[in-house]
Amino acid sequence: QVQLVESGGGLVQPGGSLRLSCAASGRAFSSLPMVWIRQAPGKEREFVAAINWSGGYTNYADSVKGRFTISRDNAKNTMYLQMNSLKPEDTDVYYCEDAGHNYWGQGTQVTVSS
Repeated sequence: QVQLVESGGGLVQPGGSLRLSCAASGRAFSSLPMVWIRQAPGKEREFVAAINWSGGYTNYADSVKGRFTISRDNAKNTMYLQMNSLKPEDTDVYYCEDAGHNYWGQGTQVTVSS
């Protein structure tokens, strides 16, 4: 069993940066490929980024490529999403999940507004 807790969201101006964290409990985390998903109320879920178990492979949605960086530290049981050059359209609730969508957190709100 894996429990996930996201943090690091907040209000930021356009062009600003935030770093989201996803803290995991359970030894299984280090073997799981993970993803960041975002969703606003009433909107469809949107894939943001993915990372394999070791961190050696990453993949991004076209909408965030070049601005966001996904990473993980298995020794700390934590995954990260560094978000730079934020845009108002990045406003959403961000969730971390395992790639099989068996485990997910409560989400963290990111609001990009002047």
